[in-house]
Order: sequence, then C-alpha cells, then structure tokens
Amino acid sequence: LRLICVAKKLRYATSFFGVIDLLSILPTYISLLIPGMHYLLVVRILRVLRIFRILKLGECVKEAGILKRALIASRRKILIFFAAVLTIVVIMGSLMYLIEGPENGFANIPRSVYWAIVTLTTVGYGDISPHTALGRSLASIIMIMGYSIIAVPSGIVTVHVAEEAKRADSMTRKACHSCSGEGHDRDADYCKFCGTVLKSRS
Repeated sequence: LRLICVAKKLRYATSFFGVIDLLSILPTYISLLIPGMHYLLVVRILRVLRIFRILKLGECVKEAGILKRALIASRRKILIFFAAVLTIVVIMGSLMYLIEGPENGFANIPRSVYWAIVTLTTVGYGDISPHTALGRSLASIIMIMGYSIIAVPSGIVTVHVAEEAKRADSMTRKACHSCSGEGHDRDADYCKFCGTVLKSRS
C-alpha cells in the first residue's frame, strides 16, 4: 500500500524506512510458506523506529527555534540560580545535621543535604524527617523557600521566550539573493550580513 501511495516507488523501497517496512512484513508471509519461521515475527519490532520521524517535526516549527534561543540566552542566569540553590541546600543540610544528628536519621552531612534537596523541591519522600521542634521549624522554612524558589527558573526562561518571540515577529524570513542570509528587519533595504540590496517582497 505504501508503494502504491508514494510517487517515487523505487526511492521509497530502497530508503531506510522502506527496508524497515519490508523486514517488518516479510516474516509474516515466510512463516506461511516455511514451518518454524514464525519466530522471525519478532523482527516487526523494527516498526518502532518509525516513531523517530516525529523528531523531524522540530525542524519545521518556528517556536522550537524561539525556545532554543531563549534557553541559550538564559543559561547563565539559570546556572547562577542553581549555584545559589546548591549553596542553600548545603547550608540547610549542614544545619539540620547539627540540629538532629545521627540518632534521628541524619547520619552524615551528604544525607542531610539530600534531605534538604528533597524538602526544598517539595518532593518529600518521607524516608528522613526531623523529630525535634527546632528541626521541624527549619524544615518548615525550607518548604516555604521551596515554593518561592521553584518559580524562579520558569520566570527567567519565560522572559527570554517573550523577548525572542517579539524579536522573531519583527524579523522576516526574506532571504538575501546574494548570501542567502535570513532574519532581516521587515523594513530593511540592505542585507545585514553582506550589504547587498534586498529585493522587494514581490
């Protein structure tokens, strides 16, 4: 059916996905002719490879490029944010180790830092928990901090996404006939890459 549908039959039949299709259906018919060949039906799992075609959609979506540029633009701020969070969990974990101690499950500082990360991210596995009043007070502070901290990276990326979307709206994909450069301002008369006069939209 695929060979009937496609325009270039030979090209499809010899392509990667064409071979996958062939290997997927051959065992079914071979098993009808040769006894014991039904074990080859497992080859049909190769059809799963077709799901990778979905990944090609990212190349066609302009928004994917906007998101990518926004993440690149915000990488330093996010790295600084994560460094600050790491500092907080080390300090809070160390304090909790001093307050609770090994007798309450906080056997060492790395384990206490793990507890601080779980609490700050509001995951709360419950495998370790404070037992003293001071420890629970510190845990409450970390929980409240967690709610405010989680929103920070989202806000950073959102600002850059909005900036990139605004920038993309002000640009045009009109390509320069000399260097094929794209991304010129809508009112640009000259290519910003090579200086050639841009042709009109018509």
